[in-house]
Amino acid sequence: MTDPSRRPPSGPLRHALPWLLAALVVATVGLPTAAATMHSLRVVSEVGYATPEANLTVRINMTDAPAFVPAFTNVPEGSNITFDLVNQGSYVHTFTLSKLPNVRLSPSLTPAELDAFFTANGSLANVSVAPGSEGFANVTFPDSDALDSFEFVSVVPYQFQAGMSGVVNVTSTGPGILLQEGTLPLPNVAFVPNVLVANATHYPVALNVLITNMGDTPHTFTVAPQSNVTLTPANFTSYFNTHTPLANEPVPASTGATVWANFTVPGPGIYMYLCEIPGHFAAGMYGFLYVGVTPPAVAPPPSTAIVEEWVLIGSGILLAIGAVVAAVAMFAGRFPSPPKSPGHGH
Repeated sequence: MTDPSRRPPSGPLRHALPWLLAALVVATVGLPTAAATMHSLRVVSEVGYATPEANLTVRINMTDAPAFVPAFTNVPEGSNITFDLVNQGSYVHTFTLSKLPNVRLSPSLTPAELDAFFTANGSLANVSVAPGSEGFANVTFPDSDALDSFEFVSVVPYQFQAGMSGVVNVTSTGPGILLQEGTLPLPNVAFVPNVLVANATHYPVALNVLITNMGDTPHTFTVAPQSNVTLTPANFTSYFNTHTPLANEPVPASTGATVWANFTVPGPGIYMYLCEIPGHFAAGMYGFLYVGVTPPAVAPPPSTAIVEEWVLIGSGILLAIGAVVAAVAMFAGRFPSPPKSPGHGH
């Protein structure tokens, strides 16, 4: 029989092989698994942060009714406003904007008394527009004008007295938030971004949301009045039947059409917004407004590499460690094993 004590020593590769296999397993399985796990923890693709709208164009039509259309408009504080004045009638009209905030003129004033008022108090704008023509008035409303209102009239005799007047309301932006709507056709409708952040410090806070329709069908921007309420396509209709939304702004069915949604948020929290057009909410057209609340983490843009760079670097490091261990094992394998102690009783 062969004496086990006389077996040849194990080869160097047998010492190194387990270490090499371990390095390969970790490099090829462990690192990609860790990479996938890290990316799965980030679920938000894009966050829109509050940015005030500094420049805004507001179109006001002049008609022979006589009337301004629209007669009421909201603009954010700290904004430079260009009033685009379009005379759609056959008579001259003026856009004369009072310089005094929160003053409403009495329609019982005579044309002479109306002229005397503006002579004494001045105006922020006074533009005369000929029939079928277009004019412009540039006005800046500083932050100090927040929550004020300014009346505009036509000073052409008897037009104001017949109802040609309107009001500019200056809203507190809180901050403003820019919202861009998604594109069609279904089911690709979406709010982009679908996570909005308002870093408010006091409540209630008034917000302005600029909504741009990038598609060619109508939408709505509808905000739930209660924070931390999650609506579904099955219950949102009944919910809004009993809860008045903070905002419910219709968006015209025209590519590039923009509207302002001005609304007041009562307190901090997460407010859901959605589109009420049938089928749009179910197709994914909804989002969340974080007011005074930290939003979720933002995912990095997807990598186009087959294997990410850091995975390759990590694999290389582990393989290098395995090679060093293998070399040590091979070197150690060349030394003879220490002799065994003689047994007893033989």
